[in-house]
Amino acid sequence: MAGKDSIVLVGGGGHCRACIDVIELENKFKIAGIVDLPDKLHQKVSGYEIIACDEDLPKLVNKYRFFLITIGQIKDANKRINKFQCLKELGAKLAVVISPLAYVSKTAVIGEGTIIMHRTVVNADVHIGRNCIVNTGVIVEHDTKVNDNCHISTGSIINGGCSISRGVFIGSNSILANNVSIAEHSIIGAGTVVVKSLDRKGCYVGSPARLVE
Repeated sequence: MAGKDSIVLVGGGGHCRACIDVIELENKFKIAGIVDLPDKLHQKVSGYEIIACDEDLPKLVNKYRFFLITIGQIKDANKRINKFQCLKELGAKLAVVISPLAYVSKTAVIGEGTIIMHRTVVNADVHIGRNCIVNTGVIVEHDTKVNDNCHISTGSIINGGCSISRGVFIGSNSILANNVSIAEHSIIGAGTVVVKSLDRKGCYVGSPARLVE
């Protein structure tokens, strides 16, 4: 472990376990511990101890160099957004974590606090914002822009030239056709096929995508 930067994970649920797997395989950071609820202190997640709760973050920022938000995101991005903003205000450095099993083009840009998970392809001139999850087996094609605080879930295909606004969740195995845009904080249900731009915030399902709320 000598020479590795320490990293603290914020959130100790199922997504945290998946992030730990990627971090261990990347072998770039040493996991110092996990932040979660007070009643979970000293429990372990995939062998790593829950060492603190939210009120301890100011002390942790003074002690450790890197942080990663490991809270999942489906219906609502607000928990991840709030934690990200809190850590930035405290002066924390948010890590970029990229699985060695992923392909990320040399011309792609990955924002701070974002994790690129196993078997993902991020192609040429893609821009992925801050505090995003690009989950297992995702394909993000050329010239697509994914804004901050998004979760692109497992097996989704984002074709070329798409624009995904802030706080969007794209469910597993969804497909976006070329050059479509998604309104901010929208939810794209699992298996949804988006063939034209969705300019109204909402929850979309089906093939082609239809607004359900």
